[in-house]
Amino acid sequence: MNATRIRAALLAGVRALGLSVASVAVSCVLFSLTLLSLVLVGIGVGVFTTPVVLGWVRAWADHRRRLAASWSDVRIDVPYRALPADIRSGVTGQVERTSLMLKDPATWRDLQWLFVDLSAGAVTALVPGLTLWYWLYGLVIAAGLWRVFAHSGGEWFLFVRVHSQFTGLLALALGLGILALGLRYNTTLLRAHFRLAKCFLAPTKEASLALRVAKLTETRHDALDTSAAELRRIERDLHDGAQARLVAMGMNLGTIEALIEKDPAKAKKLIGVARASSAEALTELRDLVRGIHPPVLAERGLGDAVRALALRLPIETEVTVDLPGRSEAPVESAAYFAVSEVLTNAVKHSGADRIWVDLHHTGTGRDGMIRVSVTDNGCGGARIGAGSGLSGVERRLGTFDGVLAVSSPAGGPTMVTMEIPCASC
Repeated sequence: MNATRIRAALLAGVRALGLSVASVAVSCVLFSLTLLSLVLVGIGVGVFTTPVVLGWVRAWADHRRRLAASWSDVRIDVPYRALPADIRSGVTGQVERTSLMLKDPATWRDLQWLFVDLSAGAVTALVPGLTLWYWLYGLVIAAGLWRVFAHSGGEWFLFVRVHSQFTGLLALALGLGILALGLRYNTTLLRAHFRLAKCFLAPTKEASLALRVAKLTETRHDALDTSAAELRRIERDLHDGAQARLVAMGMNLGTIEALIEKDPAKAKKLIGVARASSAEALTELRDLVRGIHPPVLAERGLGDAVRALALRLPIETEVTVDLPGRSEAPVESAAYFAVSEVLTNAVKHSGADRIWVDLHHTGTGRDGMIRVSVTDNGCGGARIGAGSGLSGVERRLGTFDGVLAVSSPAGGPTMVTMEIPCASC
């Protein structure tokens, strides 16, 4: 057993011990407060207290979901129904808020989880912690504590009754065996605790389908809005750029036609101006086409397109690519422009002098996924929010069921991770 695995087992044991205490204390208090608040609904007081208490319950459940993901890589989706805008803003009364929250099946599953968490959940969390410390009791007994209990028939250490030095050594051996099992299986035991929580905190199949439909509806609207905005951008760029230059060039050609015999020198000068206008119009058209779908992306794939993108940045950028093949053109396009937007944000706002891009494919078959990580050594502070460029990236990826995660503490570094499902890569 290597040192890394031992450290992971020790960390899992400490975390599990803290979870067992929190499961009993916090879940018990919240379960009791929820029951009391529901009883008070009958006399009207609960209408005001229930949304607050259920909000605490959901926050506690969300905290457990985050711990499950970060500590044991157990993903638990959030199942709650979205409240209407007027409910969220507090425009309507408490009765409607309470009614909607109580009609949400996830609320009652949360209450079931609270009860399980303060009982079976606490036990499953306590076991990994005990495997690390219980052997110390066996050591103390073997060191001589057994004599204190010898006159009363001995002391039990699990299934070993300690009443002599020999049985004390047996208890110590049993404790060391438990410690060895803990070092080997603690991470698995902690994951079992979170999987138990997932049975109650994850959406049911019906809720998952409803959330899926809502998500698809939202991403469809986002895709339509994005397409309309992109079309307006193309029309604006054509009107203000290449079209204006072509109109000016046509006017110059008309003037040249009138001056070609009367003033050849001036006509020759205007021909040079027209040639320059045509070159500028061609450049703008190429830039416009590159903004719609870069030729290098179509010809050489996502990896080379990202490398070419990095070469144009004013900041030193290191790109690592591990893609076994090509994926669908829409997926490659979405990934390319998402990376482009993230890199643009890093150049403009991070203050970094170095950027790292890691692009690789994970999974197989229908579970395949393109994962991109963009890291910079800048000042940090990046957030996903209204008006942020990262919000646009999140909407773009959402069209393909992709996700965006940002880690950007104050002072840096900033890591933006993007995942896009990709079955054919």
